Amino acid sequence: MSEQPAVRPFDVEETLAALTLEEKASLLSGVDDWFTQTIDRPGLPAPVPAIEVGDGPHGLRKETGVDMVWVPATGFPTASAMGASWDRDLMRRVGAAIGEEARAEGVQVVLGPGVNMKRSPLCGRNFEYFSEDPLHSGELGAAYVQGVQSTGVGTSLKHFAANNQEIERTRISVVADERTLRETYLPAFERVVAKADPWTVMCSYNRLLGVHASQNRWLLTEVLREDWGFRGAVVSDWNAVHDRVAALRAGLDLEMPGEEGRTDAEVVAAVRAGLLDESVVDDAARRVLALVARAHPGPDLVDGPVMALGHRAGDRLTAEQLRLLRADEHHTLAREAAAACITLLRNEPVAGRGAPALPLAETDGGAIAVIGAFAEHARIQGGGSSGVDPTRVDVPLEALRRIAGERIAYAPGYVYATRNAYQDDNLAILAAHGIAHDETRPNVARRSATLAKELQLAEAVQRAGRGPLSPAAERLIDEAAEVAAKAETIVVFAGLPLSYEQEANDRDSLDLPADQVALLSRLADVRDRTGASLVVVLSNGSPVAMDPWHDRVDAIVEAWLGGQGTGHAVADVLFGRTNPSGRTAETFPLAVEDTPGFPNWIGERGTVLYGEGVFIGYRWYDALRRGVRYPFGHGLSYTSFSYEDLAVDVVDEAAGTVTVAATVRNDGDRAGAEVVQLYVGDPEAEVHRPVRELRGFEKVRLAPGEAVRVSFTLESRDFAYWDADALRPDGRTGLWRREGGEFRIEVGASSRDLRLSASVDLPDDPAIPPLIPDAELIDIAASRFVQGHAG
Repeated sequence: MSEQPAVRPFDVEETLAALTLEEKASLLSGVDDWFTQTIDRPGLPAPVPAIEVGDGPHGLRKETGVDMVWVPATGFPTASAMGASWDRDLMRRVGAAIGEEARAEGVQVVLGPGVNMKRSPLCGRNFEYFSEDPLHSGELGAAYVQGVQSTGVGTSLKHFAANNQEIERTRISVVADERTLRETYLPAFERVVAKADPWTVMCSYNRLLGVHASQNRWLLTEVLREDWGFRGAVVSDWNAVHDRVAALRAGLDLEMPGEEGRTDAEVVAAVRAGLLDESVVDDAARRVLALVARAHPGPDLVDGPVMALGHRAGDRLTAEQLRLLRADEHHTLAREAAAACITLLRNEPVAGRGAPALPLAETDGGAIAVIGAFAEHARIQGGGSSGVDPTRVDVPLEALRRIAGERIAYAPGYVYATRNAYQDDNLAILAAHGIAHDETRPNVARRSATLAKELQLAEAVQRAGRGPLSPAAERLIDEAAEVAAKAETIVVFAGLPLSYEQEANDRDSLDLPADQVALLSRLADVRDRTGASLVVVLSNGSPVAMDPWHDRVDAIVEAWLGGQGTGHAVADVLFGRTNPSGRTAETFPLAVEDTPGFPNWIGERGTVLYGEGVFIGYRWYDALRRGVRYPFGHGLSYTSFSYEDLAVDVVDEAAGTVTVAATVRNDGDRAGAEVVQLYVGDPEAEVHRPVRELRGFEKVRLAPGEAVRVSFTLESRDFAYWDADALRPDGRTGLWRREGGEFRIEVGASSRDLRLSASVDLPDDPAIPPLIPDAELIDIAASRFVQGHAG
């Protein structure tokens, strides 16, 4: 990267008027993977500095200058884990920490968050997304953006849109009707745009109805800009542009990375040939210049240090001071976040006999067998472009030993990726450093490499996870069973290896690796024989199958991919130092065949049909009255909560404004947090609608015996569906419509644990506007967040 020119504020329109056509075209593509173009010559009112971008959905990933070597950064819980927290304020604080680290490293735009819907649990990148529900995803995504951008760093909301699988992601064409898109796959993006004003939106690789997202005018212009009022820049996913001129016409502003001037020349040639109006180039350049102005508001903010967590607003710290401070402060936050995400799925003795297995006793307890390589090698994140080089990693086994000391005995139970995959006198398959290259993307080859056959074979064996177990695997299981037989409590760390959950790959089943399933079954046999309690701790970014061991264990703790603080967070939950408060943000099915997109998953011949329509996630299971392993919104606690006194009031019938309030009480003897969920259903709709849809949630923390009144306000849009045939004043079709009649309102602890319900009648409203950004409210919210977390 060339030396940056001295940065001084510049006027967007004045600068635009001074640029040549060639300069404007060059401004609309990156100079490399991480930087936009710099323009600095005599005659310009002010130099145009470059913007540096960096990956960062759950922590900053910035290249050090050495290819594929990243600066150390705090590894926070992945989006699937943060989704389980249901905690907007926590998400804002995590976002602010990520933004703070980006500022310290000179990164002006963080490439995140991802708010794509979880159409299927088989998507290998689901760990980067929050939820199967658009409102939930939009709320957490908006909180992330608010947090990051409160530090003066921008975000890139991605992947717009309908990017719900990794296999064939660069060419697959999604076939979905407009109602499905408007109600399911677009609202999370709409909510983030309206509530948080992201600096950029990143379009996806896939095609939508045959047209690549980077060239889809309906998506980038009609929906994003005209319907939603988005005022930022649209950037391509990396190498996602197939026709630069067509992409500009559609509404794309910035191609990343650049093609060394080749596509810039195509833009210039198209303008001069009369094939592209120069005003299109001007509009895109204007938006990119506005982005540069936001990223470089002045020398004080560019060159000066930034505010650290816990310090007064306006304090200035050098970059080195911030690095030292952030390592501890942000790790503490990462540990807090990991704990808030942990979800207690089950805490019921086998056959209902005896006391719950959790929490464990810190003192006067018996021997504890800790089994599973993930206890020694924490699974903290998925693979691909979101990978972070963490500043440190809390190891679960070490954290457990700090609490229980010599009561802990350990056995690995199965092979971890950084250990030998198989070894005997004749064969050793080595994976000394895990996956050698964890990122796959469409690209023109820029370097050559030789891959050893041993690496290819190791990957094949590791990925398979099925078939007869190797002698080495059998020995590890035998050793684990021997250790477990001497314990009063068996804690098993299981989950999905990194190779199962990574960008550019999808899972082919919900199963755990075969050696882990065999291990769990053997330990269940030990439990049956000795009477020990059997606790399973899972590390995974999306649901897993739990047959045949589910009903043979006493407790299941879902730790997700909890980031670098996960080790102590898990230990604190197991021993009751932290009361678990996570709730599932996606349904755990009984079998992959039960999942919504299963008949059409991945697609064929370059096309995937979203035949399930608006019915994904819990909407699908409710519509079919299908049983699930764990429902959306589920999570247990070491205390109990009761709900009472539901009040539903129609404040403005015409506007559809309805207030809902309920009292939630902590009935136990421990402090705890409950996620209060509000659902709305239209039981007599003239179109097929979900039985219920999430329309609000609040996470409340209650002392023993404490009660709190939780209130929600619903608007007309919360009762509406997308009427694709409705005619707009401008001649286009499609509007939000609230069909008059009775609506059912339900409040409870999950989508299938609904404690209170009532009905309201509302009149028809055939033309409800979209969510429009309110810039003043966005600025006020960001300001209040910064002030509220300073000092």
